[in-house]
Amino acid sequence: MAKMTERMKELFEKVGAAALATSTPDGTPNVVPVGAKKIIDDETVLISDQFFNKTLANMKSNPQVSITYWEGHEGYQLKGKVTIETSGKRYEETARWIEDMGTRAGFPLKSKGVVILKIEEIYGVAPGPGAGKKLA
Repeated sequence: MAKMTERMKELFEKVGAAALATSTPDGTPNVVPVGAKKIIDDETVLISDQFFNKTLANMKSNPQVSITYWEGHEGYQLKGKVTIETSGKRYEETARWIEDMGTRAGFPLKSKGVVILKIEEIYGVAPGPGAGKKLA
């Protein structure tokens, strides 16, 4: 497993949305923005599923994903495998968090599930000579 640094975690929490990439088993890509995301620990990210359709189908058939986030000239890509939870304590906590988020935004939100990404590799996506360099 690869571990995020404090700076990587700080930026992940700061950016409003990140790009989640999935693909079908035959390689057809799909990328969606995700805003309901949290860090569980240095090696694990949680993403709440409110609206996934193709994305959910892709993750069920091909659990390899990447999530990319950036601000200005700094950014990172996390790659790994996901699991999906639709019950249990972590799901229930996430469902409450998402419902509260929707209430504050004046837009009803409901979590359908929790996606848990175990980070296997981390890459830099900043422009310049180090673009695409494996960091962990």
